[in-house]
Amino acid sequence: MRRYKIILALAVISFSSCEKLIFKKDKGTLNAKANFEYLWNECDKKYSYFELKNIDWNQIHNKYEKKIYDGMSQDSLFKVLGAMLRELKDDHTNLFSNLNISFYGTNQLGQDNYDGRILRDNYLPKEYYISGPFVHDFLLNTNNEIGYVRFSGFSGQVDDKNLNFILERYKNTKGLILDLRENGGGLVNEVFKILSRFTEESTLLYYSKIKNGEGHNDFSEPQPAYIEPSKEIRYTKNKVMVLVDRGTYSAGSMFALATKALPNMVLVGDLTGGGLGLPNGGQLPNGWTYRFSVTQAIDLQLNNSFEEGVPPDIYQLFDWSNLSKDEILERAVLELY
Repeated sequence: MRRYKIILALAVISFSSCEKLIFKKDKGTLNAKANFEYLWNECDKKYSYFELKNIDWNQIHNKYEKKIYDGMSQDSLFKVLGAMLRELKDDHTNLFSNLNISFYGTNQLGQDNYDGRILRDNYLPKEYYISGPFVHDFLLNTNNEIGYVRFSGFSGQVDDKNLNFILERYKNTKGLILDLRENGGGLVNEVFKILSRFTEESTLLYYSKIKNGEGHNDFSEPQPAYIEPSKEIRYTKNKVMVLVDRGTYSAGSMFALATKALPNMVLVGDLTGGGLGLPNGGQLPNGWTYRFSVTQAIDLQLNNSFEEGVPPDIYQLFDWSNLSKDEILERAVLELY
């Protein structure tokens, strides 16, 4: 999956990818205890959500130190270190080797709430549009009054041409539906690029702060994240219903959090998957690489990071007993009429 790829640089926080790492080389050793202690200490000094998640990292050290022994295989060591990292319950926390990749699996904490086949068979024309990363068209049986736009990942393909085409095509609709279900994240700069099309004024979206000391609660001062209205085509007169679920992660959750500051955007569906802390990482003495969250994104009141998920404005789940209907999509349509 996209969120588990190793990438080799961390850009400026406000415009970086959720998938990027900086690697720091250290003196090599295959010793299991040395690698265990190195990883535990790096997390202890730099991970950003111990206090928020009420994690006793010292207790976790004691739990997993007992599983380390001389002569253990690299596979066994990987399983122990991966299990330790999973205690953080964070899909921006991974261990990478040529043997395996460890991950938590936030999207598995809730039911599936999206089925592309059901959507295409029942709600879109057979010859729907594909414009860059967007799948879109007028919803069937809405007299061309509602536009539907599926956006499955912040993959670097968003540009002014595809956004202009889409917003021009649906400029006279009663409203838009922007479907971010199962959007696993990617490039955060695309959050700003898209949202700039849905505001008429400079808008404060959220704050971010970065770990800057070895204490669990050592952070920089909160830094504001703004969007400016695009000089290209904008859609601001009618509502935009944004569909989300537990698979809406990382940049997807960042997008969901940002909609809370935009009065014309409404979240529909399930709690998002979280992942609002940008990851950074390094290299273990044995050559394996790792990453974990080193920032926090917090709301406009400076008191909630929503790391465990951004709540929808309208809660609605998919009913799998009826495979001809998308209840989340239909709830959004109902709001637009």
